[in-house]
Amino acid sequence: MSRLGTIGGRLHRGEISLNFVGRQKLWYSISGLILVISVVSLLTLGLNFGVEFKGGTVFQFPTKPGTTTSDARAAVADSGVVKEDPIVQKTGAGWRVQTESLTSAQVTKVQETVQHRFGLPKPDDVSPQSVGASWGKDISQKALQGLVIFLVAIIIYLSIAFEWRMAVAALIALAHDILITIGVYSLVQFEVTPSSVVGLLTILGYSLYDTVVVFDKVRENTRPLLTTKSMTYSQAANLGLNQTLVRSINTSVIALLPVAGLLFIGAGVMGAGTLKDLALVLFVGMLAGAYSSICIATPILADLQERQAKYRDLAKRVKSKAGSAKRQSRAANAEATAKPAADGPESEPQDTVPGEEEGDAATSVGAGIRLVQQGPRQQPRRTGSKGHPSGKKKR
Repeated sequence: MSRLGTIGGRLHRGEISLNFVGRQKLWYSISGLILVISVVSLLTLGLNFGVEFKGGTVFQFPTKPGTTTSDARAAVADSGVVKEDPIVQKTGAGWRVQTESLTSAQVTKVQETVQHRFGLPKPDDVSPQSVGASWGKDISQKALQGLVIFLVAIIIYLSIAFEWRMAVAALIALAHDILITIGVYSLVQFEVTPSSVVGLLTILGYSLYDTVVVFDKVRENTRPLLTTKSMTYSQAANLGLNQTLVRSINTSVIALLPVAGLLFIGAGVMGAGTLKDLALVLFVGMLAGAYSSICIATPILADLQERQAKYRDLAKRVKSKAGSAKRQSRAANAEATAKPAADGPESEPQDTVPGEEEGDAATSVGAGIRLVQQGPRQQPRRTGSKGHPSGKKKR
């Protein structure tokens, strides 16, 4: 069995435990800092909306060896009709340059300038496309409507399948993931496109899926608490979180690997700019969702449940029971330590023991006394005048 599998089994059996719920202040502080940075970035930098949302003109044309992003931007800007700085992306076959909305004459001017700078056979090799801002506004409204419907459906489902406190905790974690993802988009100034909106809706389902799996195990552990009174709600919730921890990590890693390939290899190494809009929102959203399902959703749920009177009373009983067990353990340890001292050192051997008959001697062995029988004393034999036993003279 692998090391990770062994750890997973020990976590599931409760042999080892990581105290996620008990460190909720740490997780709240980390998330609070990230959220503050995200909000400040949104208020100061804003979002870089693509042409689909704000309208404009897009030019696509083939590239040639040795050209860079600066060359493509300069080719469009040198036309003299573009007022704002063009947004340039590298595609598989060439360049995609986005400008503000241009008239037909201005579009023709840009086509001729790019043809000359890149040595293209004809102006039609530069393909223009005009997008109105109303289309992007419609997309935004439909995305917002879909988000609202999705959230309402989630609230109803979680409230029926679990309870309303779990629904509240899951929605707070979901809002946490959305705000962090949007804040990262603002910080890096990636272009917000319809692909970004689709990716954002995708991570909502992923984040809730992981949270619901954890909540299901928490519900299983907390259902008999008021009967057994063996642990508090926070302790049971933390146990459920540990039991699903390895599964959550494995699921997140497997999901993030292909998305990381799209973002870092497809968009970063190969320069496929059209992939980075979708890849970034998926990568950041999945990462935030894995973090929030472990460190945000379950601690919030435990905090909400511990506010109930029945779980407050349960916590007091468990604490009192634990304190009593500790006192008994200390008393037992103190008794075990004091017993050898009460026995005292070995007694000194004594020559005689009062009450014993003469001829017996007492010696000390360990903590007791051993009697040693010496036998009857022998009387001295009488001798005669010359030392014979009979006392008579030898004739």
